[in-house]
Amino acid sequence: MFHFADPWYLLALVIVPVMVFRYLKDSGINSGKLKYSDIRLLRNLGQTVKQRLRHLLFLLRVLAIILFIIALARPQSSSKEEKITTEGVDIVLAMDVSSSMLAEDFKPNNRLQAAKIVAEEFIKGRINDRIGMVVFAGESFTQCPLTLDYGVLLTLLKEVKIADQNWDGTAIGMGIANAVNRLRDSKAKSKIIILLTDGVNNKGQIDPITAARIAQALKIKIYTIGAGTEGTAMYPVDDPVFGRRYVPMEVKIDEKVLKEIARITGGKYYRATNTKKLREIYKEIGEMEKTKIEVNEYTRYTELFVWFLSIGLLLLLAEVVLRNTYFRTIP
Repeated sequence: MFHFADPWYLLALVIVPVMVFRYLKDSGINSGKLKYSDIRLLRNLGQTVKQRLRHLLFLLRVLAIILFIIALARPQSSSKEEKITTEGVDIVLAMDVSSSMLAEDFKPNNRLQAAKIVAEEFIKGRINDRIGMVVFAGESFTQCPLTLDYGVLLTLLKEVKIADQNWDGTAIGMGIANAVNRLRDSKAKSKIIILLTDGVNNKGQIDPITAARIAQALKIKIYTIGAGTEGTAMYPVDDPVFGRRYVPMEVKIDEKVLKEIARITGGKYYRATNTKKLREIYKEIGEMEKTKIEVNEYTRYTELFVWFLSIGLLLLLAEVVLRNTYFRTIP
């Protein structure tokens, strides 16, 4: 950035048009005249170099004065530097991918599709936070370790799919334990797990309450989300004879356990009955768990008047030298 420290000195530039006016006026007054009977021969005479450069001395003086005035106004260039201090949040999204997540009570999507859409929006809304993701059904797997590369995370999120029959079930405790393991060595100021499930723990070697106490010991906060409407939800069944059909499935969410997990770790329990509610839940969690960012701004100034002053002096010196040599006039 370029600016003047003392811009009021630039008002002195009004002297320039006055000098030009005075010079032009004096040039007209001081010009001599001779009468010739025939000027045809004079027309064929070209101008000498000295005649063509007769205004050079005045131009050098005007430019020198302009540069001196600009130097008085103290031109400066400035550059801004920022020192950013962040206290990031490390977040692990623990997502249930059991077959019950195919229930289509989050119209127009099923539960898993809705969870992925809202999780994607949540990730895109974060800055300077490391985010990881684990998925669980009858077992738990790390889909993505903690990372700041949200592009990779979003790509892996899109690849999340319903568990096959070999590892179907709901191992909430294992999902928490896996997420805790991802955060175990984290140095972040705040460490949280957002656990989304639509069922009751029925698999795994670690029960949910034990996993929650481990998280508590490591100062990891868990926000739990029960996904599913009240009563029953339509569940797709692929029949080899009649094709796909839908049957009502009872919604069973162990809210008591989810509430206890949240209480133990200092988090909060939410119930999401549709996509809109799920989006509001993620938004509320995002507002509660914000990254602290401190920005200290510094401005570095560089004085430029020396350049203008130096060039002005050179032009003035050139004028003096030329006036007393090449353009010297004899009285």
